[in-house]
Amino acid sequence: MTTAARPVQTARTTTAVREAGDPAAPTLVLIHGNVSSSAFFDRLIDDLSTDHHVLAPDYRGYGDSARATIDATRGVADLSDDVAALLDTLGVEGAVDVLGWSAGGNVALQLATDHPHRVRRVVLEAPGSPFGFGGSTGLDGRPVADDFAGSGGGTANPAFCEALRAGDRGEEPTSPRTTLRAFYVKPGFTFAPEVEEAYLDAMLQAFVGDDVYPGDTTTSENWPGVAPGTTGMNNALSPKYLDQSGFADLDPAPPVLWIRGDADQIVSDTSMFDLAQLGRLGAVPGYPGEDVCPTQPMVSQVRAVLERAGAFTEVVYEDCGHSPHLEHPERFAADVRAFLQG
Repeated sequence: MTTAARPVQTARTTTAVREAGDPAAPTLVLIHGNVSSSAFFDRLIDDLSTDHHVLAPDYRGYGDSARATIDATRGVADLSDDVAALLDTLGVEGAVDVLGWSAGGNVALQLATDHPHRVRRVVLEAPGSPFGFGGSTGLDGRPVADDFAGSGGGTANPAFCEALRAGDRGEEPTSPRTTLRAFYVKPGFTFAPEVEEAYLDAMLQAFVGDDVYPGDTTTSENWPGVAPGTTGMNNALSPKYLDQSGFADLDPAPPVLWIRGDADQIVSDTSMFDLAQLGRLGAVPGYPGEDVCPTQPMVSQVRAVLERAGAFTEVVYEDCGHSPHLEHPERFAADVRAFLQG
């Protein structure tokens, strides 16, 4: 069964949300990743709504939600505040459990940091680093360059952005379909044809532009020549604006279940989306070397912050890419249910 999204007018914007399960049951909020939507949670919603009241919203400018500018200077706080406003509008009281996938993990961390009374437990599925995406290094997330070069809207592949804007359903190397097959999951994993089309539909719903994805950009004198702008999703994930190390200072920080795949190419200590890593491999010209532009240890940065926070469990799925809930759905749902009920 596929749960359709419905629009909810909140005090901040119009947020589309998929809702399932008994409203009297404990509430679980599912937060999707970049260039996706709540549609990617279709099976997980069915699996978990048997004993949870499940809410799966779309980001502003993604899925069926209204197009609204993401103020990147707030990091991902526009998105986490949208979730808080949705809970207010729906009359959900008390602390909820939150599951964030990929960039949704950053939104979940921000929700817990800024609205600690709202969050009971957190599931992080292949989350982005608490120190942003690109442009930082070390376990402390220190910037590689003073202008945070190598992060922000300019790091997105222009050909992919144009294919997304054009609604491309082909199989070229930079097409959304190829990106879904090659990076959202471990290469070789196959979707049923109708499922792949539905997920591709969800990707193509993302609004492309300076306001939503990937955001605006500025030039830099530092390699690779781009630095973050001030609006849009990829800028919101820049370490210029995103530093979630404060999650570890919550007293107490909520318990965390961290699930990731061992073959994740997006969030990794050797990410194929980190321009420094691509430069080191010779895929981006002019790389000045590891001494000048070190790569970002994304997974190690996540672990460093969670270790400071306290109670967390790290689970690594073998033979799995960036989407454990898609690649190993039964195990994933069972692990999440056991954690939330523990």
